[in-house]
Amino acid sequence: MQEQPNEPGRQPRWQELTKSECFELLAREQLGRVAVVDDRGPVVFPVNFVLDRHMVVLRTDEGTKLDAAIRGSRVAFEVDGIDTAAHTGWSVLVRGEAVEVTDPAELARLRKLLLDPWAPGAKAHYVRILPAALTGRRISAAPPAAGSARPTRRPGHSPSR
Repeated sequence: MQEQPNEPGRQPRWQELTKSECFELLAREQLGRVAVVDDRGPVVFPVNFVLDRHMVVLRTDEGTKLDAAIRGSRVAFEVDGIDTAAHTGWSVLVRGEAVEVTDPAELARLRKLLLDPWAPGAKAHYVRILPAALTGRRISAAPPAAGSARPTRRPGHSPSR
């Protein structure tokens, strides 16, 4: 576990997650972000997803995400969770190739999964991210040391980074 200074009396700690922990966290979530590169540069989209056979699967309509999958583009997919009151959180990053699923038998199988996009539209195309790299971290802030006062923040000001 790494420790890095932050506020007086509070030492944030981060820990690399194992691949097993990353897959467990991915399996629990249903909303993440996929990053692709189009003709204007990187762009990030929130998407509903499901973890299927250690691969991220999402549904989409025609457009940037489907174009990336048709080209077999390299993408990044990220999901995270936070507890703002406890100053804790985690993040999982999947990097890999996006591919459109076109096999009729595989599409029939995927249609049985619980993958219901929140965004409007048919979302008739299924995209799978074939993971080349999977990483994750958990960060937590240790409680303040006894007798140390936590600095107060002025409204409208965020801590410097």
